[in-house]
Amino acid sequence: MKKFLSLVLGLVLVTGVITGCSPNTKKEEVKSETKKITIGYVNWSEGIAMTNLAAAILEDKMDYDVDLVLADVAPIFTSLASGNTDVFLDTWLPVTHADYLEKYGDDIVDLGVSYENALIGIVVPSYVDINSIDELNDNKDLFDGKIIGIDSGAGIMNATEKTIDEYNLDFELVSGSGPAMTASLKKAIDNNEAIAVTGWTPHWMFSRWDLKVLEDPKGIYGDAENIHIYSRKGFEEDAPEVAALLKNFKFSDEVLSDLMGAIEDSDKDPLDVAKDWVSTHEEQVNAWLGK
Repeated sequence: MKKFLSLVLGLVLVTGVITGCSPNTKKEEVKSETKKITIGYVNWSEGIAMTNLAAAILEDKMDYDVDLVLADVAPIFTSLASGNTDVFLDTWLPVTHADYLEKYGDDIVDLGVSYENALIGIVVPSYVDINSIDELNDNKDLFDGKIIGIDSGAGIMNATEKTIDEYNLDFELVSGSGPAMTASLKKAIDNNEAIAVTGWTPHWMFSRWDLKVLEDPKGIYGDAENIHIYSRKGFEEDAPEVAALLKNFKFSDEVLSDLMGAIEDSDKDPLDVAKDWVSTHEEQVNAWLGK
């Protein structure tokens, strides 16, 4: 009887070990096999569009777990250089983010250009009767002495501060965010009022409203720029298939405008919109995937 009870107890213990440990072991194996990518992005329309599209492709086509981290541009470069963020898709060069490249360039890796001929400057509605930055002071009252900006620390804000100094503008640069800037722009246009904002292309606002970028005789904002994708050091070795995708991630005006417009016009989360876009643009997505 004692031997029988010992045998039964032994079977129970063995069964407990098997049923108690095997699932956990499987969970640990699955967890260890999960492929993860952290992408930093700023609340700028083109960055939101490109970043969520990359996440949609990585999740739906390449089985990655993507962590999207929204932050100001300065901490994103810091995190990228320290290796805590894997990728940033919205680096403007050679002017807008030159200061960050000077500081962190040795610690991050350029994966290439995703969009060419980007432009920054001071933007006004086309019905406003000025065409150049050096006309702003003579029309200060028209603009209430303000230029409506985006988040402080953004390259375009630094360039605009320099523009105010170089042109000796008697204007205040109002910081805020990209969405707040476009909301102010919409309100002014709805009321047929003058407004000056920090603007850039590519941006969906140029397809929605009739706008113009003020001429910059002193060249403070520079010529047309390119948008680069940067990664942390070692990323290409750790995730070569993702690096290959991002090196192929090239946008035409038509493709990027279509994607930005779809996100702006939808009440859905940008990632869900991007996933819908992926499902209806298979040929373009396959080209980026090298298929």
